[in-house]
Amino acid sequence: MAEQVEEPSVRPSDPWRGPKFLTTKRNGSHTWQVIAGSATLGLAVAAGAVLAAGPWDNGQRKAERTLAAAADRTGGAHHGRPTPEGPRPAPSAPAVLPALTAAGKAAQDPAGLRAALTPLVDAPGLGKKLAASVVDTATGEQLYGRGATTPMTPASTIKIATTTAALSVLGPDHRIATTAALSPDSRTLTLVGGGDPTLAKADLRAMAGEAADALREDGEDPAGPVRLTYDVSRYTGPELHPISPNENIAPVTALMIDEGRLDGSDRGPADRTDDPAGDAARAFAEALEKAGVQVTGAPREARAADEARTVATHRSAPLSALAERTLTNSDNDIAEALARQTAIAKGEKASFAGARRAVTNELKKLQIPVGGAHFADGSGLDRKDRVTPALLTALLARAADPDRPGLRPVLTGLPIAGFSGTLDGRYERDAAGTGLVRAKTGTLRGVNSLAGTVVDRQGRLLAFAFLASGSTSAAGAEPALDALATALAGV
Repeated sequence: MAEQVEEPSVRPSDPWRGPKFLTTKRNGSHTWQVIAGSATLGLAVAAGAVLAAGPWDNGQRKAERTLAAAADRTGGAHHGRPTPEGPRPAPSAPAVLPALTAAGKAAQDPAGLRAALTPLVDAPGLGKKLAASVVDTATGEQLYGRGATTPMTPASTIKIATTTAALSVLGPDHRIATTAALSPDSRTLTLVGGGDPTLAKADLRAMAGEAADALREDGEDPAGPVRLTYDVSRYTGPELHPISPNENIAPVTALMIDEGRLDGSDRGPADRTDDPAGDAARAFAEALEKAGVQVTGAPREARAADEARTVATHRSAPLSALAERTLTNSDNDIAEALARQTAIAKGEKASFAGARRAVTNELKKLQIPVGGAHFADGSGLDRKDRVTPALLTALLARAADPDRPGLRPVLTGLPIAGFSGTLDGRYERDAAGTGLVRAKTGTLRGVNSLAGTVVDRQGRLLAFAFLASGSTSAAGAEPALDALATALAGV
C-alpha cells in the first residue's frame, strides 16, 4: 500500500457499499478522507494518522430495525434500536475536524477518564457484571480497567478477533475463489466451493458462460451434454452452528449463494435454506442450460477429479471488504467463512475446532493477550465464546498501528454511532458521541457488549471494550453502553 492509512478500494459492483471516497486532504502530519455525498463521516486518529470512515449502510437494514425492538435477541445480526427519523446527515466537517489538530499535546489523564466513567459503570441497565478496558492506541497504555482480564461472553464483538486474524494471515487483498473444473473427457463439470458466502446467482451465470466457452472449444456445439457435480470438501466438520437452525446464520458450507438466504435480502435475519450447496449447484445447472450447455440428471455431490482442469473462476471481493462488511453489518455467515479461511491458511482443518486453533494461534503471533480466551465460533453466536476486554482493546490497538496497514479494515469496518451498520439506530441526534464513536456491537440474551474506538477531546484515538452480562433487556443495556463510549469522547 502506498499509504499506511489507505482505504480499501470501493468498487461500484459491491452493492452493499455506498459512494466512493472522493477526497483526500493532508495537513501536517495528519491525513483524513472525506466522503462525498451525505450520510456518513467517520474519524479516527492514531499515532499522527487519521483513519478513513468505513462502509456505508445505505439504509438497507429494514428487517434488522424491525427486529431490534425485540427484547429477546439471539445475537449477531440485529443489534441496535430503531430510529423513527430514518437516516440523518452527518455532522459537518468544521464541527469535528478541529479535534484532529490536537494530537501530540499533553498526555492523556487517566484520573480524569476514571472520573468520567465511574458514575456510569454501575448503571442498572448493564446487569450484574461489567468488565471494561480503555487504552490509548498510540502508546498501548491502559487508561482504565475494570476486570480487564476477566473472560466474558463477547457476543458479536468476537468478530473483531475473527477479522483481525484473517487479515493478518491472508492479507487485505486475498479473494476467495469459486471454480468450475472439467474432467479430461469433458463429460463431468464440477462446481468447486472455496468458501465464499457472498457468491451470487449473477456470479454463477458468468461462470456458466466461461464453462460453455471452454466446452465449445473442445468441439461441442451445443456444448455438452455434461454431468454436474459439486465439491464442498474444502470445509470439514459439522455444518450446523450449535444454535442452528437459526435465522441469523445458514449451514456453514464451502459452497452457497447469497448466504443461503431465501428472501432475497442481503443482511439481517432471514429464513435460510437447509441445503446451501445443493441450491447453488442447481442454480449453476440452470445457468449452464441458459448458456447453451446440456446438463444431464440432477447435480450430485462429488469431489473434482485430480486431473480436472479449471474452466471458470469467480473471486470474491477483497478480504478487506469482506472484513468491513462482517463488522459493519455483524454478518455471521461471512464471519464463519473468514474463520475457516484462516484455518486453511494456518494448516488447520476448516471446521469450528480448526478455526478456534487457528485464530488463537494467530492472535498469539500478534502478541495479543489470549489468556482465558475461547473462540468457539467466529461469529459470537456461541455462548461458549470467551474473551477479555483487554484482548479486544489490544486488537483494536494493533489495527491502529501505522506499521500494520493491512489490519486497518478492522477499524474502518466498525459501525459509526448514529449513522451506519448496527449503530445506525443508536445515539440521539445531538448526542456527543454521534459520528465520533465507532464500535462493534454484541447482543445475546442477557449479554450486551460494545467495543471500538473514539476520538477524545485531545485528538487521540482511544480503544475501548465494555462487556456486560446479566442484563434484563437490551433496551436498558444499550443506552448505558453508549453513554460510556460517549463519555470517552468528552474526556
